[in-house]
Amino acid sequence: MSREIMNSRIVSLNVGTPVEAMHGSKPVQTGIFKSPSASRHYLSKTGLSGDGQADLVNHGGPDKAVCVYFDRHFPYWEEWLGNKVSSGSFGENWTVSEWTEHDLCIGDVVQAGNVVVQVSQPRQPCFKLGIRHQRPELGAKVQQTGMTGFYFRVLQEGEVSAGEDLTVVQRHPAAITLAEANRVMYQGKEDLAGMTALLAVEELSGSWKQTLSSRIDRLRQAKQGGHAD
Repeated sequence: MSREIMNSRIVSLNVGTPVEAMHGSKPVQTGIFKSPSASRHYLSKTGLSGDGQADLVNHGGPDKAVCVYFDRHFPYWEEWLGNKVSSGSFGENWTVSEWTEHDLCIGDVVQAGNVVVQVSQPRQPCFKLGIRHQRPELGAKVQQTGMTGFYFRVLQEGEVSAGEDLTVVQRHPAAITLAEANRVMYQGKEDLAGMTALLAVEELSGSWKQTLSSRIDRLRQAKQGGHAD
C-alpha cells in the first residue's frame, strides 16, 4: 500500500433521528434512515447535531462519532440490489469520494475544514441495513465483501458540511488498513499475529480491542489445554 493518498470530499452529509421500523413482525427503533442535509452541522466528540442513534450500545459514542461510507461502492450495490443507491443509504453520516477500505488505516488523522477526525475502526454491519433495504441478508453481504465503511472519532470539534474536502494530515505508522482490520476480525479469527498487530494500535476503538483481547485469550487457553493433553 502506498503511503500517499489523494484527497477525498464529503459528497453528502446525512443525518436522521431514530424512527420505528419493522424487523419481521417486531417493531424496532433505528437510526439507519439518514437523509442528505444542505446545512452546516456542528460535529462534537459524540456526533453531528441533528443526528441520533437508537442503539447507543453498538452505535454512536466517542469512538463512533461519524459513520462513513464510500460512494465508490454504490455501483456494486446498485447491481446487487437491483435499484438506485443514494447517499445515506447505508446509514452513513458522511458519504465520501475517492477512498475505499484499502486506502485508510486505523489511526489515520483527517482534516475537514476546521474539524479534525481520526479513523477508529471499520463499521460492523448489523441487521438494520437489511431493514433499510428490505433485504435481510444485506448485513452479512456487506461483511463478506469487506465494503463495510468505517468510523471516525473527533479530535477537534467544529462545523462541517457537504462539499468539504478531506485531507489525510497524518498517516499512522502501523499502516493497518481498514481492509486488513476487517480481514483479521472476520476471516483471521485464529491469526494470532494479525490480531496482536491490530491490537497494538493504540488508536483502535475500545470495543474492537475488547473483542480481539478476548479472542486472543481464548486461543491461548485452547493451545495450553491442547498441550496439556
